[in-house]
Amino acid sequence: MDQSVRDNLLSIYQAALERVSGEKVVRDYLRQHVLEGRYRLVAIGKAASSMSLGALNEIGDVLEAGLVITKHGHLDASLQAYPHIRGIESDHPLPGEASLAAGAALVRFIEDSPDDARFLFLISGGASSLVEVLPQGFGLDQLQKLTEAMLASGMTINEMNRVRRSISLIKGGGLVGYLTNRYALGLFISDVPDNDPAVIGSGLLSGTEDKMGELLLPAEVQQYLRGVPPVSAPSREAFRNIETHVVATLEDAKLAAAHRASQIGNYVALHCDMLGGDATTTAQHICRQLLYSKPSIHIWGGETTVHLPPTPGRGGRNQHFALVAAQLLRGRDDVCLLAAGTDGTDGPTEDAGALIDGETVLRGELAGLDVEACLEAANAGEFLEASGDLIHTGPSGTNVMDLVVAVRQES
Repeated sequence: MDQSVRDNLLSIYQAALERVSGEKVVRDYLRQHVLEGRYRLVAIGKAASSMSLGALNEIGDVLEAGLVITKHGHLDASLQAYPHIRGIESDHPLPGEASLAAGAALVRFIEDSPDDARFLFLISGGASSLVEVLPQGFGLDQLQKLTEAMLASGMTINEMNRVRRSISLIKGGGLVGYLTNRYALGLFISDVPDNDPAVIGSGLLSGTEDKMGELLLPAEVQQYLRGVPPVSAPSREAFRNIETHVVATLEDAKLAAAHRASQIGNYVALHCDMLGGDATTTAQHICRQLLYSKPSIHIWGGETTVHLPPTPGRGGRNQHFALVAAQLLRGRDDVCLLAAGTDGTDGPTEDAGALIDGETVLRGELAGLDVEACLEAANAGEFLEASGDLIHTGPSGTNVMDLVVAVRQES
């Protein structure tokens, strides 16, 4: 595949990331909606640093104190210029001791604030793992085993967050109880299909009526919930001073990707259906669409799942998706496909995803790897590193699920 085609796909992906940059979307919102009075900043999530910088650059003079909680390696060094803003790096995707420490710091920051304090919350995906306050009798070891079981089972993000809300003192709106009727404005970058603040980050500022008991949970997940009474959310009255707005979504990123693709000059197929379900099955479906389409650039978005073996190798859902596609498109010189997370990471790896073409499998095999064995072992990352197809962006400053961008040329 011509390098210019690969470069075009990367430029489309980059245009999508720029449109939903945490710094940009927070700055734009605060520029259009002037805040009155003094505020305390709380930012939680993979995009917490970027969102915080957007607020500090736009309304830094009204932010009297702040707490930024993000993933290890995602705390922007620029925040050191603001001594009144405390930064904490925490654990993701598996919650750990740092998650509990961050949860305690969050509650302490709120409780130590004046009775008339006003809060600006900036929340993005990843918050579910990064901060936690557990009820008595439910410990970190149990939480970690529960999380590992959910991640390995192929549960959707909505399903996992319903479980998380049921066993947390701060999720499912529980954090609002600590605000004790003080005003809070929440700005959200959505990493969930329905863009519901009650689901993003497991709903730190939003109560919900859904019941975990209605879920058909895998047996390996149920075993860690036996005997654990669900935590109840605050009453509706507790939310009367809470205002929430979603400022960036997957749809925004897809539209920006489509606009950049149209500048390249190809016919653009912007797919409205949300990618989901098993990564292998979904990749097979996408490849069939590609092979029967006319020459064009295709854009999809969503979030697939991968059922992990007991000892998974290196990779994430996007790398797995990409390697399945590479196997199906082997030998084609008219198709190229990118699958990547918008947060700059894929699963537990530091790679965002991969950009494959018809020679990907051959390149990996020449390095001594077997594509079937790597897929079976959830080790797509090792194969794609050998084939030279991994995408590495570093922390992107946003998180609106995943993008799949593919080009079908004249054969």
